[in-house]
Amino acid sequence: MKRYFIHLAYNGAHYCGWQVQPQSPSVQAELERCLSLKLGQPISVTGCGRTDTGVHARNYYAHFDFEGEIKDCHDLAYRLNMFLPPDIVVYRIWEVTPELHARFDAVSRTYHYYITQTKNPFHQEDAYYYYGELDVAKMQQAADILFEYTDFTSFSKLHTQVKTNNCKIMEARWFEKDGLLVFRIKADRFLRNMVRAIVGTLLEVGKGKMSLDEFRKTIERQDRCSAGESVPAHALFLEEVAYPEQA
Repeated sequence: MKRYFIHLAYNGAHYCGWQVQPQSPSVQAELERCLSLKLGQPISVTGCGRTDTGVHARNYYAHFDFEGEIKDCHDLAYRLNMFLPPDIVVYRIWEVTPELHARFDAVSRTYHYYITQTKNPFHQEDAYYYYGELDVAKMQQAADILFEYTDFTSFSKLHTQVKTNNCKIMEARWFEKDGLLVFRIKADRFLRNMVRAIVGTLLEVGKGKMSLDEFRKTIERQDRCSAGESVPAHALFLEEVAYPEQA
């Protein structure tokens, strides 16, 4: 039994997310279907994490085990891309040690959330259109407060089955790129809906509807109802996933 890693990307607009869900299309289901057909045996794929319905991934990693040897990984990637839907692409497949795990060995994940403040027909599917003034400097001050905490229950989807709501934030900053306002956040792990809830709450600060002290208290209450609304999923991208150098 050999283990292989896959580097892929996908547009999540037409999927319920990465993970297989009953009666709903998922990226994982499409990848497993195509791999099983091409390799001639049932293939189960383990991803580096879940993404919510409608969320995209520019860089995503997964692994699968195969009873045999893939002699030409480059050719397999090419054949998979011919068979996969146009909104999923496989960049690379390569053999790894049997112990390497796409999810548990990832040391960080980085998301970008894109906001446009002017109506733009070319960004209606990949950026959130917000009309109005935003105090970006104050939003950055609020983002800096995230580093003071590890429990982000206030930004987690309710009734999720996780052992802990603790995450280590490594980066949280606002910047402008190509006319868009971008929020970049990096952490060792993320809770379900966490990034979209954080951005929604930071926007409340930017609109002047929440003070920095109220933002801090929102985190400390550990209550999702005290945070802002989640922003739409279509503007959220999983940008990077990092692994130890030896991987």
